[in-house]
Amino acid sequence: MIRTLRAFDPHSIKLMIFDLDGTLIDSRLDLVHSVNAALRHIGRPALPDDVIASYVGDGAPILIQRALGGEVVEEAIVRKGLEFFLSYYREHKLDHTTVYPGIVDALTAIQSSHNGTGTQRKMAVLSNKPVNPSRAIVEALGLGKFFSQVYGGNSFATKKPDPEGARKLLAEYGVQPEHAAIVGDSQVDILTGRNAGMHTIGVTYGFAPHTLEDESADVLVDSPGDLAKVFRDQEW
Repeated sequence: MIRTLRAFDPHSIKLMIFDLDGTLIDSRLDLVHSVNAALRHIGRPALPDDVIASYVGDGAPILIQRALGGEVVEEAIVRKGLEFFLSYYREHKLDHTTVYPGIVDALTAIQSSHNGTGTQRKMAVLSNKPVNPSRAIVEALGLGKFFSQVYGGNSFATKKPDPEGARKLLAEYGVQPEHAAIVGDSQVDILTGRNAGMHTIGVTYGFAPHTLEDESADVLVDSPGDLAKVFRDQEW
């Protein structure tokens, strides 16, 4: 299903910026296992899968801080947990992670569909996951051919929802915000797009669809097939 909350012309979009976890890839299990491995390493009990998944989206440091109980945790403990998490995840990031069914077809349709200029639409990834594993995952899962740039949570001084990364991509491609859209599964992505003056598309099949109720996107889609349809069809 496609729900339009604010109208925009998809054929005017020259640049698409995608979140990674929960949008392009289902990395839930590898993130859960890595967080729980870090918790065990520092003598803390494991957490349920759904709880950890709800913590994903704001980058690794905040993910670990949330898993340890929030801001009251000593910085040294958070740092120890974070270091172990990053080390463990580096080795296990592709144990169970897969591309969501239909994403490859959606990316193909979006990239090749008419964008009003007769040129191929540009696409990039902007994740709050550290850049090295982000790029490694994109390449390993065969998505690299779609994206001319992949930035992560440590590519800039700030993370999403700060618009720094989005603005960098706009500048690199010479695209005005009104001709760009960001796609993501959480309010972090929607706020990023809004802060950068871009159009926003929320996907409800990801990790944090409940947060999309707090920050409404221009368009909500329930599947990768619906995402392709937004850009393939004149009417939806």
